[in-house]
Amino acid sequence: QRPNGSALLALPCVHENRTPRRNPKAGMAAAGAVVEPTMLRFEGREIEVAAVVAPRNVMRELAQVFGTRRQGPLALSDAVIVLPTCQRSAMELVNWGDDVAAEKDRLLEAFAAFARDLCAALHADGHWADFIDPCSGLPALDTAGATTVYDEVMSHQTLLKYELSQAGPCKVLLHPRWGSAVYPATCVTDAPADVLLKALAKYGLGAD
Repeated sequence: QRPNGSALLALPCVHENRTPRRNPKAGMAAAGAVVEPTMLRFEGREIEVAAVVAPRNVMRELAQVFGTRRQGPLALSDAVIVLPTCQRSAMELVNWGDDVAAEKDRLLEAFAAFARDLCAALHADGHWADFIDPCSGLPALDTAGATTVYDEVMSHQTLLKYELSQAGPCKVLLHPRWGSAVYPATCVTDAPADVLLKALAKYGLGAD
């Protein structure tokens, strides 16, 4: 049976309200940032999107996660851009309950729709793009043989410098404005930065 929303975000933790600590670097993407965290819109919904050239430690993980892709395994020397995204949730997502499950499903559907639309645009330009299925932590489009789970929370912490909190067995991402009321998810592409920026303009990047 397919889990509600994100199985990776549904660990049964005892979790109190958490206010994110002030981190002056939070939201400032790591070296190699193509896009700092920016609110974009797709189908009337807001999603925070950043784009960062994958550093070597993230590339090591991506090479395992996408080790069976049709185009051939990713190499550590490949130029890959990671797009960590965040959606603000109506509640904290670390506890069980029907309302939490429904909220995860809503956010999952919103992310998947955005990710599929973005990947389709990059595919049309002749580039590889995929996204991590929040339900499994595995590639969503190029699924054949994939078994290595992507660590969504740690990746966001590495790329965006967002704080983490420990709640029981869970590592909880703390957004600098939303605290733990956040749904993280990730897209990945080998498209050059200029092609990616053009694709993201459709969702309002650079409109201000």
